[in-house]
Amino acid sequence: MQPATPTASSHAVAPPDETARREALAAMPGGSYGRLEELAAWLAACQGRAPVRAPRRVRAVLFAADHGIAAAGVSAHAPAETAARVAAARDGSAAVCRFAEVAGAGLRVVDVGLAEPAVGDARDDRAVVRGGGRLDVEDVLTGEQAAAAVRAGREVADEEVDEGADLLVVGELAVGVSTPTAVLAAAMTGREPVAAVGRGSGIDDRVWMVKAAAVRDGLWRARAVRRDPQGLLRVAGGADLAALVGFLAQAARRRTPVVLDGAATAVAALLADTEAPGARAWWVAGSRCTEPAQALALTVLDLEPLLDLQMRAGQGTGALTAVGLIRAAVSV
Repeated sequence: MQPATPTASSHAVAPPDETARREALAAMPGGSYGRLEELAAWLAACQGRAPVRAPRRVRAVLFAADHGIAAAGVSAHAPAETAARVAAARDGSAAVCRFAEVAGAGLRVVDVGLAEPAVGDARDDRAVVRGGGRLDVEDVLTGEQAAAAVRAGREVADEEVDEGADLLVVGELAVGVSTPTAVLAAAMTGREPVAAVGRGSGIDDRVWMVKAAAVRDGLWRARAVRRDPQGLLRVAGGADLAALVGFLAQAARRRTPVVLDGAATAVAALLADTEAPGARAWWVAGSRCTEPAQALALTVLDLEPLLDLQMRAGQGTGALTAVGLIRAAVSV
């Protein structure tokens, strides 16, 4: 499997500090703690210092947008559930809020494409579109909207780093997002649609067939832009996925480590690594989810999830669970 080639505007990202990585490994007990030692050394390299220190300001950022394909019945949830998830995350009643508390992380939800504006901090209304197209029959975004969403993600990453974040967690909240995620994963890795289609929210066989057909049609529509990440986001992505691409690429440029969540963030990372070659060195995968699209993307990125919990909740929960493991690695 080969990712898309870097675009003409791509700029390589400086890697983490290899000297700090080596010094951190040399100070550890020679493999006694397995991957925990590798994890601590990765964080030391990102920090550019050894011994490594515990993250001081962990921030979880979730991007929210509605997907037109959700109306086609590809999910076990109704399209309106996306807005309800955003409201719950912002008022503190969502499960992800408990995950963030346990991880010692601040939580921010950014609207980049909800059909209707949600109640919340005005600075987190970055909507570039109100809703989005149905990927099986039309482009999801215009070129300008896709570029604006990527730019919004970059801006949010800059804000978090400027405010002191030294470990970032990313996720999304959308109903139906696993459908465009599957299209992008199949397009970027050259796989057949069925290889990328999972059960998402826990759908039955009938809904899976509807979803597989939508992914097939979306992949057919995207055939002309299969090697163009920006084109894929326009034709078959979504505002939240585009914002994730911008966020992940910019975090790497700002030398700030990120914990990826499920399939959507992994596939966004695959696209971001083509925009900012080498960015993958600044990321770890938090937890393995049930979506095959995640495995396809992580194989290309050469990232192995820290945990294998088979979670399908999304919303940053798997990545937040892994933050505790990162803190444990530092304690080694």
